[in-house]
Amino acid sequence: METIEQFISKTVDIAGKVIAFLLLLMVLNVSYDVLMRYLFRNSSVGMQEMEWHLFAVVFLFGIGIALKDEGHVRVDFLYDRFSPRKKAIVNIIGTLLFLMPLALLIFSGSLEFVKDAYIMQEISEDPGGLPFRWLIKGMIPASFAFLFFSAVGYILQNIRIYREAAE
Repeated sequence: METIEQFISKTVDIAGKVIAFLLLLMVLNVSYDVLMRYLFRNSSVGMQEMEWHLFAVVFLFGIGIALKDEGHVRVDFLYDRFSPRKKAIVNIIGTLLFLMPLALLIFSGSLEFVKDAYIMQEISEDPGGLPFRWLIKGMIPASFAFLFFSAVGYILQNIRIYREAAE
């Protein structure tokens, strides 16, 4: 079980580094777009769309990374007073009852959405926009599968914490 937890943790860490790189690309893209717009009175629809594409990927996959690093939102004024064992129990139950079913629901619900975009070969509605709209839409089920994967690691981590606190 510890091996699986470590594998998931390392995988999520690698994804975090990829997301950090994409965030840097997004900052460069926005900077370029702002400079072109305000200094040269020239703007590209494709570059503007790339901004929100990159933002979507960073945000969607960042959720799973935040879960691993305990960066997610919770009611801390109660949680902080709990013992490590109680915190682990809350984390396990909350993940099993709320996070994982929601991740599965969004994953399964978005597959048809992506499939339709792929079949139609959906592109941007704006002239000069980006093609392959299905690709960015495909990040929705991919990111929620990643979140589910990260949640499995989070549960394993909390099982380990629960056991260690008992010793």
